[in-house]
Amino acid sequence: MSRPSRSQLKIRRYLPILEWSKTYDRDVLTSDLVAAVIVTIMLIPQSLAYALLAGLPPEMGLYASILPLVAYAIFGTSRALAVGPVAVVSLMTAAAAGNLAAQGTPEYIAAAITLAFVSGLMLTVMGIFRLGFLANFLSHPVIAGFITASGILIATSQLKHIFGVSAGGHNLLELVTNLVSNLPDTNVITLIIGAATIAFLFWVRKGLKPLLASFGLKPRTADLLAKAGPVAAVAVSILTVWIFGLDTKGVAIVGDVPMGLPPLTLPSFSMDLWGQIFVSALLISIIGFVESVSVAQTLAAKKRQRIVPDQELIGLGTSNIAAALTGGYPVTGGFARSVVNFDAGAETPAAGAFTAVGILLAAMLLTPLLYLLPKAVLAATIIVAVLSLVDFSILKRTWGYNRVDFAAVAATILLTLAVGVEVGVSAGVLLSIGLFLYRTSKPHVAEVGLVPGTQHFRNINRHTVLTHPELLTIRIDESLYFANAHYLQDLIYDRLACDQPIRHVVLMCSAVNEIDTSALESLEAINTRLGEMRIKLHMSEVKGPVMDRLKRSHFLDELTGEVFLSQYDAHVALTKSPVRGVAAAG
Repeated sequence: MSRPSRSQLKIRRYLPILEWSKTYDRDVLTSDLVAAVIVTIMLIPQSLAYALLAGLPPEMGLYASILPLVAYAIFGTSRALAVGPVAVVSLMTAAAAGNLAAQGTPEYIAAAITLAFVSGLMLTVMGIFRLGFLANFLSHPVIAGFITASGILIATSQLKHIFGVSAGGHNLLELVTNLVSNLPDTNVITLIIGAATIAFLFWVRKGLKPLLASFGLKPRTADLLAKAGPVAAVAVSILTVWIFGLDTKGVAIVGDVPMGLPPLTLPSFSMDLWGQIFVSALLISIIGFVESVSVAQTLAAKKRQRIVPDQELIGLGTSNIAAALTGGYPVTGGFARSVVNFDAGAETPAAGAFTAVGILLAAMLLTPLLYLLPKAVLAATIIVAVLSLVDFSILKRTWGYNRVDFAAVAATILLTLAVGVEVGVSAGVLLSIGLFLYRTSKPHVAEVGLVPGTQHFRNINRHTVLTHPELLTIRIDESLYFANAHYLQDLIYDRLACDQPIRHVVLMCSAVNEIDTSALESLEAINTRLGEMRIKLHMSEVKGPVMDRLKRSHFLDELTGEVFLSQYDAHVALTKSPVRGVAAAG
């Protein structure tokens, strides 16, 4: 069998479907079809609900759940990820479009469609240039804090539909204030429907599975049926409104949902609009990618599969472009539906394509049945779904483990609740980058000595080690770059301000993976300064790639000392008088 050419490998990299489709058979098809049916049942009410959250017509939620799933099946690498509208991205879409136009207006809808297109372009370009690593700069505790705050905002924003009143706002204070002021106008029937649906959905999550199991159903079957609970709530509520004519008694309903194929739409190409939504699109792209990749990696690990983050960018990017071209809005991989897809036995991304067919049939045949669906039921669906995102335990964990992380998480939560989702996520991104720079700008640096009877070197403040009065060994536990170069200089100069007759300084570089130009200049300055003090500068355990780069400079030619293969070699060569012990501190 001939090996594939480089061009063939490149095509397979961008089209993962060419890989998994080679082994597609009847058994895999059956598993994917079963999963697709279950996810379709779950996704129909979710899509309608998240469109409501985004301030868009309900059919746009269905449109965003059709062609994007097909695009991901072609370009995505996760076997179980289910792409579509999600709560956090829907909220961010509402915040971004709401800054430009009033909900329900053509301008608002155009902004949401354009947002999907611009976000899709960003993600695709990032994938082509293999920039998936940028997501690693986001602190997971900070993102968890943002998602927790977003869950609270989302749940609070939907209470107006539960009470049947008008109440808006961009932050928690505005939402609560407007809701409280309008409570006297509460529609009691709407409140009963909404509260009953919330109670039912919470019971479904914990009580329905044991009940079904008691009737003899297998645990997996019972679990999957329990996840279809929202569909039962939708059906019963529609029937109730129809029988009792509740739409004539003030109960807000979804109303007309256009029946038929998703329309072909084009985003706006106004540079003014693109400039206004650029930051929002970037934030949606980042949050959507981080959420999606986290879910995909978790599910892939359970079956010893792998995903390719850079290709995931392309998969999500093309999904968003597909959404923009078919009347949808920004999408990403959803946790709940992906888990259902996985548990239902999805074997390949084709399950997503089959789900798209199911949603398409629903859009073409079932939408008239949704006319009497109470908005309170969709709001209840959202509230129950997003409350699972609220996790204040992150505050307790970070408080006990790292107070700096705690401060960042707390700031992100407070800013999201107090100012709004865009400010909150912007703060989260900046805090993540800031934490990285703060931590690496003050790397852990230890003075080390020889552990008696070994060739190992450890921190003199933690272990009983042997040192020499003329030798100072500094172990650097971080790569050296512009942000921490001067820190190392200051630390060495401060250490040398003592009465010890130090003649040699060794930089132990076993943990240094990179030395950039700024750090090289600092090393040159240290070498010069120590030379003036008649102290030689040495290095040990320098990694190959770092040494290769140093050889391309004049630093090694000007180095007053030597470069040793190991720290023990340096110790033996430079200590010409007896060593002395140092007791561990504390």
